[in-house]
Amino acid sequence: MIAKRNRKRSRKAPQISLPVINRRRIASVSGVSILVLGAYFLTGWLMDRPIEAIVVNGVFQRVSAAQLEEALSSHVVAGFLSADIYAMQEELTRIPWIATADVRRRWPASIEVFVEEQAAAATWGKSGLLNVQGNQFVQDATHLPAELPRLNGPDGTEALVAGRYFQIQTRLEQRGLSARSMTLDDRGAWVFELNNGIRVRIGASDFDQRLERFFLALDHGMGASPGEVDYIDMRYTNGLAIGWKSDRVEPNA
Repeated sequence: MIAKRNRKRSRKAPQISLPVINRRRIASVSGVSILVLGAYFLTGWLMDRPIEAIVVNGVFQRVSAAQLEEALSSHVVAGFLSADIYAMQEELTRIPWIATADVRRRWPASIEVFVEEQAAAATWGKSGLLNVQGNQFVQDATHLPAELPRLNGPDGTEALVAGRYFQIQTRLEQRGLSARSMTLDDRGAWVFELNNGIRVRIGASDFDQRLERFFLALDHGMGASPGEVDYIDMRYTNGLAIGWKSDRVEPNA
C-alpha cells in the first residue's frame, strides 16, 4: 500500500495596503505650526504692555475714588492683556455700595470701568440698608436717610418683609397714603404704620384676606377721622377694631 500524504496548503494572511506617509510633509507642517504659535505668543507678549490708565464711568454719591483705587490696586500691576478683568469686577462688587461693575479693555493700554451704585429703598433693623430687590447691602450704615421706610424682622426675612412692604405701599399710594414702617415679629405677626401715624395690625395668619378687608374699610372711610385713630386691628374673623387716641385700649394678641 502506498501511503498518500495530504499536503496542507498554507494560507497567506491578507495584506492591508496603507497609504504612504510623507514624513517630509509632516515635518514641514510641524515647522509652520511652531512658527505660527511662536509668532502668536510673541505678539501677545509685545501687546501685553503695562496698564497706563483706568477710566471709571458712573455717578457716585456713596463710593469714593479711594475705595475704587484700593480695590483695583492689586490688579493694575499686571499687563494690559494679562490683567484679569473678571477678578476686577468681583473685587469692585465687594464694595458695599456698588451694585454692578463692568470692566473692559480699551486699546491700547487702558482699562475702562462702568460702575452702578446701589439704590437704598429702605432701612433694616437698627443700621442696615436694603436695595429695591430687598437685599441687605449695608449692615452697619453710619447714616440712615430719614425719608426711607423702616423695615424690621428676624434675620433672613429681609426679602420677604420688603416684598410685603412694596405690595402695600403701591396700594396705599393709589389712595394718597404711604407706609413709613413695617415689622414682622418673632411670632410671625405683621404690623405696619401709615404716614398719618395709624398702626395697622395684620397678625400672623390670613395676611392677604385681612389686608383686603383693611383696604375695603379704608375705601369706605371707616367712619372716623384719621387724627383720632391710634391703631386698626385686623385680627378678627369678619371685621376689625379701631383704637382711639383718647381712650387707648390694647387688644389681646
